[in-house]
Amino acid sequence: MPVYTTHFVIATTAPMSRKPAPKGATPLVLRKQMMAPRALVWVGAVGALLLIMGLTLSNTPELPTRNGDALLPATPLDTKSVHTPTLDTVPVTAPAPPTPPWQDFTAREGDNLSLIFARAGFTDTDLYRVAQANESTSLRRIYPGETIGFQTDTDGALLALRHVQSPLLTTLYERQPTGYTARRVTRTPDRIARDVSLTIDSSLFLAGIDAGLSDAMIMALAGIFGGVIDFVLDPRQGDTIHVLYEELMLDGERFDDGPILAASFTNQGDTFEAYRYTDTEGDTSYYNELGVSMRKAFLRAPLDFTRVSSNFNPNRLHPIYKTQRPHRGTDYAASRGTPVYAAGDGRVVEAGYTRPNGNYVFIQHGEQFETHYLHLHRLQVKQGARVKQGEVIGTVGSTGAATGPHLHYEFLVNGVHRNPRTVHKILPKARSLSDAALPHYLASIRQPTQQLASLRDAQQLARVE
Repeated sequence: MPVYTTHFVIATTAPMSRKPAPKGATPLVLRKQMMAPRALVWVGAVGALLLIMGLTLSNTPELPTRNGDALLPATPLDTKSVHTPTLDTVPVTAPAPPTPPWQDFTAREGDNLSLIFARAGFTDTDLYRVAQANESTSLRRIYPGETIGFQTDTDGALLALRHVQSPLLTTLYERQPTGYTARRVTRTPDRIARDVSLTIDSSLFLAGIDAGLSDAMIMALAGIFGGVIDFVLDPRQGDTIHVLYEELMLDGERFDDGPILAASFTNQGDTFEAYRYTDTEGDTSYYNELGVSMRKAFLRAPLDFTRVSSNFNPNRLHPIYKTQRPHRGTDYAASRGTPVYAAGDGRVVEAGYTRPNGNYVFIQHGEQFETHYLHLHRLQVKQGARVKQGEVIGTVGSTGAATGPHLHYEFLVNGVHRNPRTVHKILPKARSLSDAALPHYLASIRQPTQQLASLRDAQQLARVE
């Protein structure tokens, strides 16, 4: 920092004597007279100089002192808090190259990979290179609605390909020096706990739709309570159902139904409860509050319907042929398209069409039992297929000798027709959890039991208000 020096020049004029001094003599008297004024002037000048220097120094930072040829600071620097990086230590981050965009194509009816590659601007040679080392992966089969995406490099060559089979599963093919490699990318939806209460006015299906439940969830409810509730005669207007279930969410939106965790059905004042439980062997089923399985050998009724249009009657007058022919089953009136379930586990021994039966399905359950389903609109199983209780095997129709849409349902025990609505009394009893598993089960259902009770109390309180 430059150093500034202030110079003061003080001019004084001594009074001149009218009588000149003799030559060679020193005027002693005049010197004495001038000493006093000059001293005062010099003292004032020095004081002013000091005052100005003090003001200047008070506003000027302390200057470093010189030590040899280097300037050293008057106060030592804090080396811990001051850091001046050199050029070698400053990190330099190169900007990331932009990610090449994807070009997606949706598979159409009749599409194949060659057509999709051509629409994307690629050749069969590109397809061969991708599929050559990945014969066992998803590209062997594509279905309408699936997405095939292409990613290219700066030269327009195929860099990567993705096959989106579902929102939860994508197979990604990436170019490597040795060829294309495939890897599966899976996603797991979030599980959100939900509850719903519904009141039956006409049928379980309509009540479930009004409450916002999906068809699959309503079918699951029917399967859970189908062994203890006859959905033709048992439900009454005002019956209530409370359900605890999970909803699957993906990217903040509903993706699918999760499992039913617990449910209660209050029918004519009697409450039936069901709780989902997985045993030590990994088998998942539903049990009541005592640990008795809700899953009976057969459903009380194989569909959700509006009424019984014709009961089991060995002496019935046939409405079309006008002759007395035994009615060896029960007719359940329902709208066309209503799902029909397998009443129990078994194997489809016949499935086809005849003029009297229309579209029909026969299911064998073990050695003793067989169930028949007639006048179906559409079949959803084939002969020889294995089916599970509650699985949809067809839909209600009016094919064959039928006056309107309904299901004709028969139940045979050792080859003899029995009344489907009373045969459950002679069927095998439901199994219960073992004594060893029961304490763990009862502990696991403590919380859902309280939740169902709270839902019932809240609904009763709402009715009172």
